[in-house]
Amino acid sequence: EFGREMRENLNKAGCNTEGIRSVKGVSGVALIFVAADGQNSIIVVPGVNNDFAPEHIEQDAAQLKDAKIVLLQLENPTSTVIAAAQAARKTRACVILDPAPAPQQPLPQELIRSVDIMTPNETEAAILAGLAPGTLQPAQAVQIGRKLQGMGAATVIVKLGSQGCVLLNKDKGKATLLSAPAVTALDTTAAGDVFGAGLGVALSEGLDLPSACRFANYAASLSVTKLGAQAAVPTRKEVDEFAKKTPVPNPTDLAG
Repeated sequence: EFGREMRENLNKAGCNTEGIRSVKGVSGVALIFVAADGQNSIIVVPGVNNDFAPEHIEQDAAQLKDAKIVLLQLENPTSTVIAAAQAARKTRACVILDPAPAPQQPLPQELIRSVDIMTPNETEAAILAGLAPGTLQPAQAVQIGRKLQGMGAATVIVKLGSQGCVLLNKDKGKATLLSAPAVTALDTTAAGDVFGAGLGVALSEGLDLPSACRFANYAASLSVTKLGAQAAVPTRKEVDEFAKKTPVPNPTDLAG
């Protein structure tokens, strides 16, 4: 039933669902606990997501043929994520990895080096860098981001919730804080997913990385003002109108 509901939701949103594969077994679910301040904790029960194998990537390679952006995460087997990243690189697509949930083991080098942009939140960034998770200040995010780049990551965007995000672009060798608009958070569930979607949309339309991060910040910030996950995802029109009437500070260059 969860699988049927998901497909219906995607169809209603206008998504192309031809690539969805139905298999026997239990659909993956996420149990989400939301605190009074809007912060969340999520328990993932993978179900048949664990059955998504590298050979499925090979069978569906045509789905990636014309892709400009490929968004990946870690709720599938790592071997499958690696296969998807490598297949996407062959088509010259931009590969964006949201390393969530944060892995208990170090990410394989072949995955890190197959990714163009890595977008961890502050907890995931700390865990990936071998540090204790916690709230990060922008300067700390720069240090952790540099450590991730030293591990082979190209461009790193550390998502800092209400603070916005820190962009570390390896090509330019600098770090930039892009502030998020101030909102009252009701539920932060899926804010990171909305950020990734916004980033992908903006990059596919030709925006540069700082501008794409600003757009993603607006989309994610708007999403936390609503309850739920899919139900909180804003439309493009909502994001554009929100950005027009809600100014944010100019980008800030950070040392490190």
